[in-house]
Amino acid sequence: MAISIYFSLLLIFLSQLPSSHAEPFIGVNYGQVADNLPPPSETAKLIQSTSIQKVRLYGADPAIIKALAGTGVGIVIGTANGDLSSLAADPNAASQWISSNVLPFYPASKIILITVGNEVLLSKDPNLVSQLLPAMQNVQKALEAASLGGKIKVSTVHAMSVLGSSEPPSSGSFASGYQAGLKGILQFLSDTGSPFAINPYPFFAYQSDPRPETLAFCLFQPNAGRPDSNTGITYMNMFDAQVDAVHSALKSMGFEKVEIVVAETGWASRGDPNEVGPSVDNAKAYNGNLIAHLRSMVGTPLMPGKSVDTYIFALYDENLKTGPSSERAFGLFKIDHSMAYDVGLAKSSGSSSNSSSQTPSGKASTGWCVSKKDATDEQLQSSIDWACGQGIDCGAIQPGGACFEPNNVASHAAFAMNMYYQKSPKRATDCDFSQTATITSQNPSYNSCVYPGGGGGAGSTGVMNKYVNSNKIESKKNGAVESKVYSSLSFLLIVMSLILHVDM
Repeated sequence: MAISIYFSLLLIFLSQLPSSHAEPFIGVNYGQVADNLPPPSETAKLIQSTSIQKVRLYGADPAIIKALAGTGVGIVIGTANGDLSSLAADPNAASQWISSNVLPFYPASKIILITVGNEVLLSKDPNLVSQLLPAMQNVQKALEAASLGGKIKVSTVHAMSVLGSSEPPSSGSFASGYQAGLKGILQFLSDTGSPFAINPYPFFAYQSDPRPETLAFCLFQPNAGRPDSNTGITYMNMFDAQVDAVHSALKSMGFEKVEIVVAETGWASRGDPNEVGPSVDNAKAYNGNLIAHLRSMVGTPLMPGKSVDTYIFALYDENLKTGPSSERAFGLFKIDHSMAYDVGLAKSSGSSSNSSSQTPSGKASTGWCVSKKDATDEQLQSSIDWACGQGIDCGAIQPGGACFEPNNVASHAAFAMNMYYQKSPKRATDCDFSQTATITSQNPSYNSCVYPGGGGGAGSTGVMNKYVNSNKIESKKNGAVESKVYSSLSFLLIVMSLILHVDM
């Protein structure tokens, strides 16, 4: 009996251990407004070769859902806006929809969310808007009747324009014209534990304010930041600012605990001559730095310590979409399965590496690049996001990595800055990071954490990094695991030892 209890507790213990490879917060939108896409079976293989853990469909294509069976990839399926009328008016229509689009595939295909309609509130069609909540309710009831209530969530997707105010983020609120309709929807989401899904696009924010400083802010690149006078927080990127504005809007209506899911965000790699912002460099910077930011697990200033589930738009370019050229140029991958540009999604990329001993450039260095002591955490986190989005190996500062401890922003920033510097031509400007970094001749390596470069110097091994205070552990920064998790695991080990002792 005691042995049985022991192994049960051991399974609980193992299930609580953090994994540096699990990235359930990274998803992708799989749009199909195209006539040249590869077969779903090939796309399923492509997705499995990446760290993408979730896929959002705009409909419920059975071929795609079936192709993803057995992969473990989470699937979001959706009902069309044109289906709202029947779904709202007839519970049997909702039951039939579930019978046709869910039951034949679940649980082999890991359907996790059904989005009822897409950006319905923007339609300004009062009939369509009035049908949204009843349609969501009927779909929920149909899931419950099939014993899938709670296993598959129900939501709907909103555009950022549902916010009437978003600056500063702490004053975020929903536009007055949408608040009445949103009240019932938010209550439904709260009651069912479903997420509020929204589409923040720094890409469009830059197009409306095309200044150089706005571009750096949108691309997670080093910048002066934007202060929120209400909270004293300085925001270092547009993504965090937009997501926190949504959080504030939810809080203003009494639904602070409703989870936020980013249903769409991305950056176009090309556009028309008169479009501001689209380029391969900008698309790579935004998506790459966004992924690095999510992997850091730093969260947002108002929701720290957890990355928001984010679906990047999009898997492929969609050649039949209308509008400006940029609408047809959001794809991360080409139809031959090659990368449109590398944002570190391949499973073999540095995101899963724990080694820090390899010098990227292979060239002799004249020193190391480290963070300045007077730099703020916000500035340093921005530098981490940017540096790790440039193709360097930041696996060592992720949980389980050789340089993860001490787990604070300054230490992680010093490692990321140096990795970027060693990969660069090693000009002084390569160790600037908006004046938050400096070159040192003293080796910052410590214990098993090796900083490449320098040709060997003082403190090359076994010395705590002098640029960081090892006692400054910030459990809600940079992928930190809460210390209380380890306390609870230690408690489990003690209990297991006592059980074995008593049994003997």
